[in-house]
Amino acid sequence: MQSKKGFTLIELMVVVLIIGILAVVAITTMRGRVDAAKWTEAKAGMSTIATSLRAYAAEKNVDGTYPPSLATLGLIASDLHGTHFVITDYSIVAAAYTIGADPQLTYTIRCNKATLVPTRIELDNTGTWTESNP
Repeated sequence: MQSKKGFTLIELMVVVLIIGILAVVAITTMRGRVDAAKWTEAKAGMSTIATSLRAYAAEKNVDGTYPPSLATLGLIASDLHGTHFVITDYSIVAAAYTIGADPQLTYTIRCNKATLVPTRIELDNTGTWTESNP
C-alpha cells in the first residue's frame, strides 16, 4: 500500500477558518486605531483655535463674549484644512473673557465628524477633551 502525503480537506478548512477569525479580530481592532489617528488631526486644529482665542483675548483685553466666528480670530480655511477635517467641522461653542476672573478666558471648542467614532470631540479652557456620540 502506498502512503500519500498532503493535507486533507478538513485540515485545510480548519486553517482557513482560523485565518478568517484572526482577520476579523485584526480588522475590528485596526478600525478603532484609524479613527483615533484621524481625531489626532482634529485635536491639532482645535489646539490652533485655542491658541488663536488666547491671542485674541490678550490683544483685545476687554470683558465680553469672544469672538463670533473663526474668521474674527483671523483663521482662514487653509489654517484648518487637513486630510480628514476642514474649517467647517470646527466651531466655538462658547468663549468669554472676564478681567480679574480666574480663569480670565473660558471657552469650549467643538469638532464634529459624523463618519467617525466618536462623532464629536470638545476642548475646554482647562485642556479637558470630551468625546461623545450625540
